[in-house]
Amino acid sequence: MYTQSVQALIDELGKLPGIGPKSAQRVAFYLLKVDKTDALRLADAISTARMISTWCTICFNIADGETCDICRDTKRDRSMICVVEEPKDVFAIEKTREYHGLYHVLQGSLNPIDGIGPEQIRVKELLVRLSGESVKEVILCTNPNLEGEATAMYISRLLAPTGISVTRIASGLPVGGDLEYADELTLGRALEGRRPV
Repeated sequence: MYTQSVQALIDELGKLPGIGPKSAQRVAFYLLKVDKTDALRLADAISTARMISTWCTICFNIADGETCDICRDTKRDRSMICVVEEPKDVFAIEKTREYHGLYHVLQGSLNPIDGIGPEQIRVKELLVRLSGESVKEVILCTNPNLEGEATAMYISRLLAPTGISVTRIASGLPVGGDLEYADELTLGRALEGRRPV
């Protein structure tokens, strides 16, 4: 139905997360409709990012060199490491401007159903890193879902003998949320994480 080149574009776009067949078609036809320079600028940005971007050799965040900007920043608090699942989580936390320590990106979470165990994520590298640095606190900032909770529990058990303080981010009700719509787990966590007013 489509030309071979257009079908190839749709197929490749359809491999992107969150892009189904209809969305892939819409994006493909949008790219064919926009000015060629805009489409080529997008292609160049993808190509450049793919060629230059690597994983930081210290924390496994995205970097344009051997280490990322955060690991190179001498003003960061080196006594704290925030453990996250993905590089996008680092950017989410950085947007809050509340955390000033270092990070460790696991590049995934434990998921036995999909065959993802501790060997497939960066747990071993975290342990090596903790043995060589003077870290006082590890903040487990994995997603509040089954895989994230399992990952946090696994890491906390591994770190228990080290004497390093292991904390977990609080979770609970979002600002503007109504109690009647909260599930039991979320409401229970909100009660557990309460603090003085």
